[in-house]
Amino acid sequence: MFRHIAVALAFALAPSILPAAQAAARPVVEVAFVLDTTGSMGPLIEGAKRKIWSIATAIIDCSPDADIRMGLVAYRDIGDIYVTKKFDLTTDIQGLYGDLLSLKARGGGDWPESVNEALYVGVTKMSWSHGRKTTRIMFLVGDAPPHMDYPQDMKYPEVMRLARAKGITVNAVQAGSARDTERVWRTIAQMGDGEYIPIPQDGGQVVVIETPYDHDIIELQGRINHTVIPYGPRQQRQRVKERSELNRQAPAPAASDMAGYMAKQRAGQANVDAITGGGDLLADICRADFIQSQSPVLFGNIDTQKIELAGFQQ
Repeated sequence: MFRHIAVALAFALAPSILPAAQAAARPVVEVAFVLDTTGSMGPLIEGAKRKIWSIATAIIDCSPDADIRMGLVAYRDIGDIYVTKKFDLTTDIQGLYGDLLSLKARGGGDWPESVNEALYVGVTKMSWSHGRKTTRIMFLVGDAPPHMDYPQDMKYPEVMRLARAKGITVNAVQAGSARDTERVWRTIAQMGDGEYIPIPQDGGQVVVIETPYDHDIIELQGRINHTVIPYGPRQQRQRVKERSELNRQAPAPAASDMAGYMAKQRAGQANVDAITGGGDLLADICRADFIQSQSPVLFGNIDTQKIELAGFQQ
């Protein structure tokens, strides 16, 4: 599954890759997954938990200067504990990883699912950015066709027209080989100017390749994580602590992929973030815009270069 998604991302992002001299502002890349979380999707969801960092890194590889925002719409069906559960587009990829870890494959008694509602939420309820520098991509991932008998739902052909009007490319990833699902998924991909991507029911084998450098990478990222200083309102401080804890608890392959993503993000955007989503005092102090806005109140007359040097020496 994830190799196919990486290829689809590469094709979608190719038009947005411009020489730095031509770019007046950093490009924005937004990717939302609309994911079936009913019982039959269990193995695929577990694979997604392991590979989200590889997908984020693939975006950076395609567009190194991009401001990356990712989101998720989990869906089941009427009668389940939820019909849709939205995790909005965010630069806080670690937070999204934590949300993904909380998802379990449950429910889905009959065959069709609430695909129409999930697509509608993905297209109309996510905080998609506007502007010509924004690339908007959505992946529908599921194994069952939509309920077409729910009168309250806007049906997928109309939702796809809304997606095209918003400039959202919709790819349809089919798990399994059900013919009724294939027919709908192909139509959705065609109407969404995207790709139809068939994969095995379990998402295919997730190949985890350990390298001799994984231990060193994880250790170095751990040392960077120890520099994190939560600040601000209590909710923000708690969020920062949760991100740091995710770093410590992640399995080795995921931790290595996470560290690789963070390293490429820092290189591409010239920042010193140890976590995603902000709230780290040291990282924010090293930003010139933070110094300019806060130093008159908090720090007096401070040399930004000295602060940056002190931050890196930490």
